[in-house]
Amino acid sequence: MDYKAMYEEWLNNPYFDEETKAELKAISGDEKEIEDRFYMDLEFGTAGLRGVIGAGTNRMNFYTVRKATQGLANYILGVKGEAKGVAIAFDSRRMSPEFADEAALCLAANGIKAYVFESLRPTPELSYAVRKLGCIAGINITASHNPPEYNGYKVYWEDGAQITPPHDSGIMDEVKKVTDYATVKTMDKQAAIEAGMYQQIGADIDDPYIEELKKLVLHQDCIDAVKDELTIVYSPLHGTGNIPVRRVLKELGFTKVYVVPEQELPDGNFPTVSYPNPETEEAFQLGLKLGKEVDADLVLATDPDADRLGVYVKDSKTGEYHSLTGNMSGCLIGDYVIGQRKERDGKLPEDGAFIKSIVSTNMADAIAKYYGIELIEVLTGFKFIGQQILKFETEGKGTYLFGMEESYGCLTGTYARDKDAVVASMALCEAAAYYKTKNMTLWDAMIEMYDRYGYYKDHVESITLKGIEGLAKIQEIMNTLRADAPKEIGGYTVTAVRDYKVNEITDTATGEKKPTGLPASNVLYYELTDDAWVCVRPSGTEPKVKFYIGVKGTSLADADEKSKALGENVLAMIREMI
Repeated sequence: MDYKAMYEEWLNNPYFDEETKAELKAISGDEKEIEDRFYMDLEFGTAGLRGVIGAGTNRMNFYTVRKATQGLANYILGVKGEAKGVAIAFDSRRMSPEFADEAALCLAANGIKAYVFESLRPTPELSYAVRKLGCIAGINITASHNPPEYNGYKVYWEDGAQITPPHDSGIMDEVKKVTDYATVKTMDKQAAIEAGMYQQIGADIDDPYIEELKKLVLHQDCIDAVKDELTIVYSPLHGTGNIPVRRVLKELGFTKVYVVPEQELPDGNFPTVSYPNPETEEAFQLGLKLGKEVDADLVLATDPDADRLGVYVKDSKTGEYHSLTGNMSGCLIGDYVIGQRKERDGKLPEDGAFIKSIVSTNMADAIAKYYGIELIEVLTGFKFIGQQILKFETEGKGTYLFGMEESYGCLTGTYARDKDAVVASMALCEAAAYYKTKNMTLWDAMIEMYDRYGYYKDHVESITLKGIEGLAKIQEIMNTLRADAPKEIGGYTVTAVRDYKVNEITDTATGEKKPTGLPASNVLYYELTDDAWVCVRPSGTEPKVKFYIGVKGTSLADADEKSKALGENVLAMIREMI
């Protein structure tokens, strides 16, 4: 059925409600809009769904959420996991509570109990809840840091991580089999509650979750020493982090925590930012303003589902606030956690491991080498770090010490299997307290790390290509790079090409090939001379192709200059292909 026929089907089928039909009637005659809404089904990818809210097969709405949940339910029934139930959380976005209930009622109608949070909760708490409740799976309604018109649907498996093979492809296959929306099961909410198939959860998960975080504190003595001196500014960016971040900091004893008032309350329209991404300067305008007013030591912001943390730290010598990239804050937390664990225990586990994604900084490698622990690389997506934690547990060897992604996410413990901005906020504030007792700021600690490990600089460039034409163009870029690998990029010689799609690393000097050792993924990675590298991958959540760039300089200024130049060269090379 082509997009026009599908549009007519939604307009005329009595299954679809009148509000949906009214929205579709309003776009009558707008061929491009009709095509965009119906040219495909909203794709259920390896993390679930993500798309613009609205009527149509290529949109987030009650019907696409039910369809996805029916596919998930069919898979759960197929593996006989229905007795364990499914945990469901949601964030502050528009329609999040409603989509959570739609998913819960579809599960209930399929004989699978749903444990639904009473109100919005962070993504990492959902990961924790899945394992705490012994569920077979979890669903989180969130579109992370996407613009306000988006929402999404993430699926977790019983290990608490987002779905990985074989469950991801198995669930995707079941979702694809659901071709008739009218066959999807649902039921009345009150009936589901009375049948014991819909249960609200809240404090019974919140309290143990916070206790797990507090167990990870290494220097309560340092917090106690400076709790009334360290000044913290925090913004939840209208999302889920407000209550848990403030709670854990308060319970640890921090007294000078200021919340950005304009961004404190949940609001799916995100009125103070164009999109709620703690990676951007815009997200910090209000936080930095408050930070300067109260003379904050650090300014924090978490994204709407509180799995990513953005940070600015004060340089006491200049009074300037420096932004920390996800690579910088991740390494700062990782170095603190690993280093202080070694100091406390006298040594680190012989099988200790630092896990990072392939697009994260090589400073992580240097930290692991310094502490004599294993550095493990995984594909992009924190679920692969979670997969390694599960492997350690099931095989009985390997001790997880820290895991991070460049995309502003990390995890310091194993209570959850997803990145956690709540624990990251806690750990960074603890580190700030520790360094304050040494008359150092976090910026001083960062400079000390550069001096010890090297002046690594990493950043991301991207090109946005929307619509059907954009998808084709992104694929064309990847095909061109794969078929004709560049021999040099920005003046750096390409020494090796890693093609994760075909599981192959090619030494460009010798032609020797070896496997990547990682699952297939549409990613190309170029190892360059002078410790530089470039990685190219289509975004899994946005219509973008991303270019991850890493260099190593002789100073911060030198690294900045090299990074900027390499980024400009990469974009120029790609624009020639478009």
